[in-house]
Amino acid sequence: MNDQTFNVRAGRGLAKSAWPYGWWRIVDARIGIVPVPVFVLLLALIWAFVATGKPPSDVMMNIGVLSVGGFACAELGKRLPFLGEMGAGAIFATFAPSYLVYAHLLPKGLVTSVTDFTKQSNILYLFIASIIVGSILSMDRRVLIAGFLKIFAPIAAGSVAALGVGSAVGYALGLGLRHTLYYIVVPVMAGGVGEGAIPLSIGYGAILHKPQGELFAQVLPAVMMGSLTAILLSGALNLLGHRLPGLTGEGRLQSGPGAHTVVDDEDAPHGAPSVASVAAAGVTAVALYLVGVMTQRLWNWPAPVTMLFLAVLLKLGRAVSPDLRGGAMVVYRFFSVAVTYPLLFAIGVAMTPWDKLIAGFNRAEMATVVAVVVTMVGTGFATAYLVRLHPIDTAIVAACRCGQGGTGDVAILTAANRMKLMPFAQIATRIGGALTVTLALIALARFGG
Repeated sequence: MNDQTFNVRAGRGLAKSAWPYGWWRIVDARIGIVPVPVFVLLLALIWAFVATGKPPSDVMMNIGVLSVGGFACAELGKRLPFLGEMGAGAIFATFAPSYLVYAHLLPKGLVTSVTDFTKQSNILYLFIASIIVGSILSMDRRVLIAGFLKIFAPIAAGSVAALGVGSAVGYALGLGLRHTLYYIVVPVMAGGVGEGAIPLSIGYGAILHKPQGELFAQVLPAVMMGSLTAILLSGALNLLGHRLPGLTGEGRLQSGPGAHTVVDDEDAPHGAPSVASVAAAGVTAVALYLVGVMTQRLWNWPAPVTMLFLAVLLKLGRAVSPDLRGGAMVVYRFFSVAVTYPLLFAIGVAMTPWDKLIAGFNRAEMATVVAVVVTMVGTGFATAYLVRLHPIDTAIVAACRCGQGGTGDVAILTAANRMKLMPFAQIATRIGGALTVTLALIALARFGG
């Protein structure tokens, strides 16, 4: 081979490596799941929509906005030294947009678009339905039965311990027993804003004959601070699981013989699910949620809890075919990977008021909130040994007891990398929260009104 021939072939190889292979390497570089060139294009388009008028509030616009915002914030959080391993991605994706809205650093039209879309589309409950139904239908029946029966012990023990410790800490710090109990401890464990803080403030207003808005402003900071603390602790627990893998099931609650079985042999999906099976599983999740909504309309039963128990009954009764089960697993994985951070960004913009969060940073109240959450998580961790559950995973579910409702569950489980625990988190949040609100209002009416 002469030098001229070699140079020609080398030139062709260089051209081949530059296009399309060099370009493909750029396309395969991603921010979250978004290819870098697409991310840049979306940024330019978002700026153009803002510059030329009010951005639309439809699903197409918000897929672009939430993908850019959610994955960008998550990537920044994940790259923080040490904190990145403790769930900073979920924290950044939720609270960074909240601050940006508060500081007027996000264009008003963009905030309006995201807020309208988030509240009108009900995307939070689509996410929760897909995660719950997908995870339950793809779960091993034996593990499901054991987990649901056993998880009540750590949640109940943690609730009682957190009530006592939190009240004692607040009283010792001069907040007063009544204020500590009704305006800090109970709101932290009430199940979030919509299911906890709002019903509490309405009930308090009726009993105490005070404006509901004023009381809501008093209980909301504890809810927000409790959720933030739970997110941080869950991230720390995930980090602990990496150091001590014997304490965690990486998303499985049950420990002991047979606990790590993934599927029943007779119910195992046969091969990769078809697109039709995945679509069928998605529609099934929506149908079960709508059944829950109807029961809430007729009998005031919480829709997510009804949906959860219906999914459990279908699973226990083996009413779900292996094909549909395989589709449910894909639905779960899709929403877990592709929707979590964009959803957290939407929650930060539309549902997380930064000023209310900051209002909870009074030292005495912060210490009380932290005491409540740490006690809840620590008691769950310790009690797990007694009922043969994985301590770290059980403690993460217990942390959801102090979260900001469904939004808090998403953030906590994302920080802990344990989205498979969503069904158990919903038990802790919904059922535990409803019992807390009910008992608190009864106690206030009888002894504190």
